[in-house]
Amino acid sequence: MPDNKKIPTPHISAAEGDFAKTVLLPGDPLRAKFIAETFLDNARLVTSVRNVLGYTGSFKGHPVSVMGTGMGMPSMGIYSYELMHFYGCENLIRIGSAGALSGEVHIRDIVLAEGASTTSAWAEQYGLGGVFAPIASWELLAGAASAAGRLGTEVKVGNVLSSDAFYNDDPHANDGWKKMGVLCVEMETAALYMNAARAGKKALGMFTISDEIYSGKSLSSKEREVSFTQMMELALAAAAELGD
Repeated sequence: MPDNKKIPTPHISAAEGDFAKTVLLPGDPLRAKFIAETFLDNARLVTSVRNVLGYTGSFKGHPVSVMGTGMGMPSMGIYSYELMHFYGCENLIRIGSAGALSGEVHIRDIVLAEGASTTSAWAEQYGLGGVFAPIASWELLAGAASAAGRLGTEVKVGNVLSSDAFYNDDPHANDGWKKMGVLCVEMETAALYMNAARAGKKALGMFTISDEIYSGKSLSSKEREVSFTQMMELALAAAAELGD
């Protein structure tokens, strides 16, 4: 049960009941604004603490929220924890950008994260005495893959890397992960998956490739904000399948 006595939280100003059970989580708050204004019916702003914007509306008659999370696992960790534990959110779908590692993944491809390897020590807080493997909710992953088939959207499914470092002092830091078949690198999903596992919630990460790490190809910041519409539509279609 959510702890409603702790809302609003230090980071979210929404009132009880302001969030839907299903929340889309882009890193960029302006991408959250774009999604709300472009795809949701009757969208309303429910939080704007630190300019991290969160909205709730409906998509095809189903309540859906969308909220920015900022960059990195500490930021994702805070927002996803508060949404799960204090606001009662059940299904959390990260919709972010990622850098391709695999030669099979290219600019604007969509990736569904079956698992999230990580360079982070996030799992140490759980005292497991081993290596925890953060994985997606099968229900959300299968639902998104099914929705992709209906929409005619090609997706790639596999392991991603959640890295603590965007600028890594080791120029070969990604080479080992590429050799292990990791598709792409981003910075948040492992924390989301671990928080969801601990809370008994469902989580999924999906990404549009914005950079190719080894070729140097990349999209602009504006393109990352407003042009990932295919991924947005896929996430919303998967959210609608979950019902209310």
